[in-house]
Amino acid sequence: MAKLFEPYTVGDLTLSNRIIVAPMCQYSAENGCMTDWHEAHLGQLAQSGAGLLTIEATAVTPEGRISYGDVGLYDDATEAAMAKVLESVRRWSNIPVAIQLAHAGRKASTAKPWDGGAQIAPGTHNGWQTLSASDLPFTQDENPPVALDSAGLNRIRVAFAEAAHRAARLGIDLVQLHGAHGYLLHQFLSPLSNTRTDEYGGSLENRMRFPLEVFDAVRAAFPADKPVTMRVSGTDWAEGGWDIEQTVAFAKALEARGCAGIHVSSGGLAAHQKIPVGPNYQVPLARAVKQAVSIPVVAVGLITEPEQAEAIVATGDADFVALARTVLYDPRWPWHAAATLGAKIKVAPQYLRSQPRQYQSLFVKA
Repeated sequence: MAKLFEPYTVGDLTLSNRIIVAPMCQYSAENGCMTDWHEAHLGQLAQSGAGLLTIEATAVTPEGRISYGDVGLYDDATEAAMAKVLESVRRWSNIPVAIQLAHAGRKASTAKPWDGGAQIAPGTHNGWQTLSASDLPFTQDENPPVALDSAGLNRIRVAFAEAAHRAARLGIDLVQLHGAHGYLLHQFLSPLSNTRTDEYGGSLENRMRFPLEVFDAVRAAFPADKPVTMRVSGTDWAEGGWDIEQTVAFAKALEARGCAGIHVSSGGLAAHQKIPVGPNYQVPLARAVKQAVSIPVVAVGLITEPEQAEAIVATGDADFVALARTVLYDPRWPWHAAATLGAKIKVAPQYLRSQPRQYQSLFVKA
């Protein structure tokens, strides 16, 4: 059997294959509440044949949303809206569902990407004051964030924990914390965005402190038999910033606290980043983390071909591949990968008749 289609266990959760649908923001929520767009979007991806479906970056506070169109899980209304979507998805699919809990920090309060994605100033329609580790804006023309004080840090720790409680009530199978792409937890990690002089800034140990406190709070709030993982940026792709050596140290600290897996992406913290984009460009980062920890590692980024994904897991560079834009473009990518690699894939009975004649042993009834 192709390694890509072998089962694998994360914590106490066994996934049917090594393909993960990554979290992808849809900017289609209303006041933080999921809408019927999310039913359609997640519903189709739940039929993809992937081993795990991840709900997009979900803000733990209103001001933690990237944009006013982002999903939240911070009050009864946002929880009820998500419950409705999940009920619809689960009615027709038994795919395990994860959620990415996040706070955008200084990269919050923006327009939707198709409207330009620029920051919206506080006090204007759909805009609010942003928060961060320090008062440094993402770009010089943006409104500076407010550096979080002790009370603010505690409020956000509590918000992450409360969101994890809500995720547990919703029956979510796995929580991923967003510590990548220049959002709040990453802002504490990187010396380019964290210039604090207290116990949360300066040394690597200090810069890791708040993200690790958030992890501990979420781990304590989410059921012990369900995994909590972290998404990280392996490097800022900018001189003097967060790098793979610091990522490895952070991954080891997370593992020691009971983290069940590390999802390795990169970038997003510095506007002047220089990313060498190309197929597998982030795989070396995942490999470095994989060599340092014993928990599962996920690779992501321009993974588009079945043979490419198979090579990543078969060589041990990572335990899983995560697909984002690839699976948006082709929501049946796992089906096609199984056909290419000679594997079998579970599909809903409604779709069994679509099995191509040349792949008569491809489908298994889900």
